[in-house]
Amino acid sequence: MAATTLNVERVTGLLEDCLSKLGFEVYHLKVGWYNSVLPPSLRLAYPDDTLAVVVLSTPAMFEQAFLPFMEERGCQGLSDPIDQCVKHCVTSAVSQCFPGQKVDVRYDYELLPSRKPKFLAQTAAHVSGAAFYYQQSDVMDQPWAEKKMFGVCVHPRFGGWFAIRALLVFGDVMVGSEVVQPAPPDCVPTREGRIQLLEAFNFHWQDWSYRDIVPPVQTYSQKQRDYFSTPPAQRSALLRTWGFLPREDHQPETNPDSQSQVNGHG
Repeated sequence: MAATTLNVERVTGLLEDCLSKLGFEVYHLKVGWYNSVLPPSLRLAYPDDTLAVVVLSTPAMFEQAFLPFMEERGCQGLSDPIDQCVKHCVTSAVSQCFPGQKVDVRYDYELLPSRKPKFLAQTAAHVSGAAFYYQQSDVMDQPWAEKKMFGVCVHPRFGGWFAIRALLVFGDVMVGSEVVQPAPPDCVPTREGRIQLLEAFNFHWQDWSYRDIVPPVQTYSQKQRDYFSTPPAQRSALLRTWGFLPREDHQPETNPDSQSQVNGHG
C-alpha cells in the first residue's frame, strides 16, 4: 500500500473495522503532540507531523477477544496471556490493513534496554483526546505535602474500566495542520473529585473504586474481575478451571511501570 494513499480517516477507519468488533478503540495523534509534553529522553524519534494511533481495550475485549483467543490458540511461552492476545489482535490487524506499510508497533508492557517504557501509555491517551490523564499537578492546593501521587486516566464513557494497550506509529504517513489536537474530556473537573480520584487510585486501587469516578456505560464482567483480581502467578490455574489449559506452566512477568500497571494490565 503506497504511503500516499493513507490519511487519518483511512488509517483509523481500517483499524476500527478490524479491532472494534474485538472490543478495542483507536484514536489518532501526531507524534508532535506526544513529544511536546515530554522531556527529550522520552520522546519518539519521529518528525512532529508523523501519524500515530493509540489502541485502548474496553470492557468488551475480555469476552470478544481474550476468551476466544484462549479457546482457539491457548497461551504460549512465559509472557502474560492478555499481552499475547493483544499482540495477536493488533499484529493481525496491521498485517491485514496495511500490507507492506511501515508501522512501528509498541505495546504497553514493552521496555527499552534502558528500562524505560517504549511509550508512555497515559500520556498518549491524553494527547489523543481518548482519556484525561489526571496527575498531581492538576490539583490546586494539594493536601499531600511532599508525597508522590501517581496519576491515572479516566475515559469519558468507561471511567477507569479500560486499558491502554498499544501505540502504532506510521513512520511514512505525515499529517498536516488540518488535523487539530482534540482536548480530552475533563470528566473530573472539581478539585474535590480529583483528590478523591487520586487518593482512591493511590491508596485503595485494589478495591477498584477509582474506576467508578464517573458513571461507566459498561464495566468488567464478573469473570473478567475474577481474572484481574487473581495474582498473575495464579492466573494460569484459574484459566484451567475455565477449561483453558496453557501449554506450559509459567509465571507471567509483571511490569513495574506505573502507567502500564494500571492502564495496560486490567
